Amino acid sequence: MLRVFLQNQTENTMDENLKRYIELIPKAELHVHVEGTFEPERIFEIAQRNNVPLKYNSVEDLRKAYKFNNLQDFLDIYYGAAKVLLHEQDFYDLTMDYLRKAHANNVVHTEVFFDPQTHTTRGVSFVTVINGITRAMDDAKTEVGVSSKLIMCFLRHLSEKSAMETLESALLHKDKIIAIGLDSSENGHPPSKFFNVFNRVREEGFFVVAHAGEEGPAEYIWEAIDLLEAVRIDHGVSSVDDPGLIEELRDREIPLTVCPLSNLKLKVVENLENIPVKMFLEKGIRVTLNSDDPSYFGGYVNNNYLQTAEALNLSRNDIYTLAKNSFLASFITEKERDVFLEKLLDFENSFI
Repeated sequence: MLRVFLQNQTENTMDENLKRYIELIPKAELHVHVEGTFEPERIFEIAQRNNVPLKYNSVEDLRKAYKFNNLQDFLDIYYGAAKVLLHEQDFYDLTMDYLRKAHANNVVHTEVFFDPQTHTTRGVSFVTVINGITRAMDDAKTEVGVSSKLIMCFLRHLSEKSAMETLESALLHKDKIIAIGLDSSENGHPPSKFFNVFNRVREEGFFVVAHAGEEGPAEYIWEAIDLLEAVRIDHGVSSVDDPGLIEELRDREIPLTVCPLSNLKLKVVENLENIPVKMFLEKGIRVTLNSDDPSYFGGYVNNNYLQTAEALNLSRNDIYTLAKNSFLASFITEKERDVFLEKLLDFENSFI
């Protein structure tokens, strides 16, 4: 009996050690929408500040609405909340909230998505949006030491013409944007719809990323990498349906920014045991874990690591690889990457 008790104690200690390892390991986050970090308390605060009515009576009522059957259910609430964002300070507060949470999750570098069309179609100027976000990014670097870069996304349910107009606005702030991507409703809006605008994006020197293979088929991932020439795929879980695509992603070292809790909440998978993260690791895919829209999906990046590790029985080495991948997949200089990888290795060597 004593031996069984001691064995259980050891197993619990090992579990706690892995939990602590996940929480403390330095990591990058590469797939997070700043509008998706909008916590209900802040939504109500800014709504009151800007005198914008909400359809929900309280924070609790709003949280109860976070029951989604698919991506569109989520987007309806997501866009509804975004309408309270009107002024530069609103975007500053939103972004700073996220960067402080990222720091608390031991995220040392993050590459944040923003959707200007969500705001410009409501009459909010592009400059208002980007100045609020980047001012917070600059301040967070000083306040909490989080390095960050900004990725602009086109809304794929809108037209390519609208995307091209958004790109023109972005070119006036080219120094503030590292990459351009594609997000929002995937089904019925293949990457090929935006072929011409992404030709222009590449001509202007931006990195290209694209949401593909979340609810859409593996074919959308092929389009993203072959037609748009995306160098990083956001989600990409449907690649498991195409062995040839898996080989292509591995051979071309195209990273996947997988978001487990998002996929679970939006019913892309029935449970976390079906997230193909372990398979991606075994196949040599440069897979990373991220939070997507953490306010809505029940967890920031550490929760995504913790719940995925538990569901898939990930090892400490798996976690280390995921964290390392997050830096290898980042849009940073070689010098910056070396600094982060050294910090990661120092952590690994010193963790007990």
